[in-house]
Amino acid sequence: MAQIDPVADALVAEWLSLSEVAVALNIPTSRVKQLLRDRKLLAVVRPGGQRSVPAAFLDGGQIVKGLCGTLTVLFDCGFDEEEALRWLFTADETLPGTPIEALCKHRGTEVNRRAQALAF
Repeated sequence: MAQIDPVADALVAEWLSLSEVAVALNIPTSRVKQLLRDRKLLAVVRPGGQRSVPAAFLDGGQIVKGLCGTLTVLFDCGFDEEEALRWLFTADETLPGTPIEALCKHRGTEVNRRAQALAF
């Protein structure tokens, strides 16, 4: 897995290690790794070589509602992890804000509509 581009890395305000994600979700680290393999969660290799997950992907003790479905749509459109991360954290004036902010505000239908449009 290649290291994330510095520009993409800077889009995310706060990162969590896989063990921090495990603690936040109250699950074993092995389960976090399974969520990554199943593409229900996204991690990238940051400077320093550590796989990290954006803290914005978690809401309390769970994954942000709608994120798993949005990731599925993005991966089905051919995005890799870094491209999906860039899309989720890049401002979209029609939302307004970023797609991840919209997901956090329970506007997943609109986010998925935009993600599906990328396939055409």
